[in-house]
Amino acid sequence: MIGIDTAAAAESPPALARRRARLRERSPDGSWLDAMLARVNAVAVLLVAVDLVALTVAARTLALSLEWTVVVGAVLVGARASGRLYRRRLWLSWLHDLPRSVSATAIAFGLVTLVILVSGHGDGTGSPAQWAVLLFALVDEPARICVFTFGRWARRRLGRCDRSIVVGAGKVGIDLAGSMLAHPEFGLRPVGFIDPEPVRDPVSLPVDLLEDDLAHAIKRLRVGTVVLAFSHARDSPVVAAAVTAHRHGCTTLVVPRMYELYQDGPDIDRLRSYPLVRLRTAPTSRPSWWIKRGMDVVLASVALVALSPVIALCALAVLLESGRPMFFQQTRVGMDDRTFVLYKLRSVRPGKEDDSQTKWSMEGDARVGPVGRFLRRTSLDELPQLWNIVRGDMSFVGPRPERPGFVRKFSAIHELYWARHRVPTGLTGLAQVHGLRGDTSIADRSRYDNYYIANWSLWLDAKILFLTVGELLRRVRP
Repeated sequence: MIGIDTAAAAESPPALARRRARLRERSPDGSWLDAMLARVNAVAVLLVAVDLVALTVAARTLALSLEWTVVVGAVLVGARASGRLYRRRLWLSWLHDLPRSVSATAIAFGLVTLVILVSGHGDGTGSPAQWAVLLFALVDEPARICVFTFGRWARRRLGRCDRSIVVGAGKVGIDLAGSMLAHPEFGLRPVGFIDPEPVRDPVSLPVDLLEDDLAHAIKRLRVGTVVLAFSHARDSPVVAAAVTAHRHGCTTLVVPRMYELYQDGPDIDRLRSYPLVRLRTAPTSRPSWWIKRGMDVVLASVALVALSPVIALCALAVLLESGRPMFFQQTRVGMDDRTFVLYKLRSVRPGKEDDSQTKWSMEGDARVGPVGRFLRRTSLDELPQLWNIVRGDMSFVGPRPERPGFVRKFSAIHELYWARHRVPTGLTGLAQVHGLRGDTSIADRSRYDNYYIANWSLWLDAKILFLTVGELLRRVRP
């Protein structure tokens, strides 16, 4: 085997067979507690704890008032959190983290000095609050050394490692798995490879090539981390694997191209000599997503009540133009491919057959009357979807929902169209504010939707809503 950085390569075949058997025995049947503890960022929790203890020691020693203790604490924790000192990490090195920690403390010192000057509580020299920041650093840094030392020990001796799958069983993938096994202090334990065209079976490692696909392997083996290495397969599964790992809440680490030239950075972690790009977690797993959901419910409920007279007038106009039914119900595909009933004001005159599930809506459809055209141009026909938002079927912002037949068709034709269903669908979206409405490119829509998911933030949602309002004003302008 080429270039495997592990003592496992020196094991005899019987010893390797025994280790493979133990791995297979433990993989499906470990306790839920082990799986949960492996996912808990214990080092980050301890780093926060020692920072709070150091702050308390500094405040008590210098007899800071409660108000100044809160100010100093908020500034210190905020600066250190912004400096990503509480991040999840593979490499537990105090020396590697020291420049980042010193910079965060220096920024906190400057901010505390600014607060002192602005509040008029001193001339900015020799204040107890400033001394508290310095004393905090003197107490905190030795404690951080202990945390990193304990973290490495726990990973080596207690097996507190994240169960990991390596996608790509080439030389790089096999080297990575070997390093994980030989150096458990990095916190990863490989349980399998996924590769449709492996270079060779990694017989020198107690890690098997898995026959099931990545989604099933993640569930079956309770995997917490997916490492994306290089594959020799013509159709490399790396992008699809990253999306799958996202959908299952796994940490995703990527070996970048030209990794030999990669420098350390905010999103770069290291496993021995390999730089690994840590992808952001899935939007739905972040605390800010609950803020988005709460705002959806509140705003949709208020809008539904406030706009109920408008919806009633539009429904009356539909009734006068083409009779009943005034509202339109259609099955659409939402998050995780679950279907739901979408509500709209009817804009198309009812025909003899209901072909709405299979017929694409085209500009200039003869079945659309003056009322229907007005409703479509102003998007008033979409207002009943506020109820879908309240129910949780949709969000204000997200990929637009599509019908099941078209989802199957587009998923077979357009790459990663299926990946847009890893977040709830929306009343408006990034594709729509870029002019992709109606009979427009599905490939472009898919790219915009996946870009939105990869870059989601509350600010991006707000920006899309502002752009939507501007677009609606342009469309209703005579």
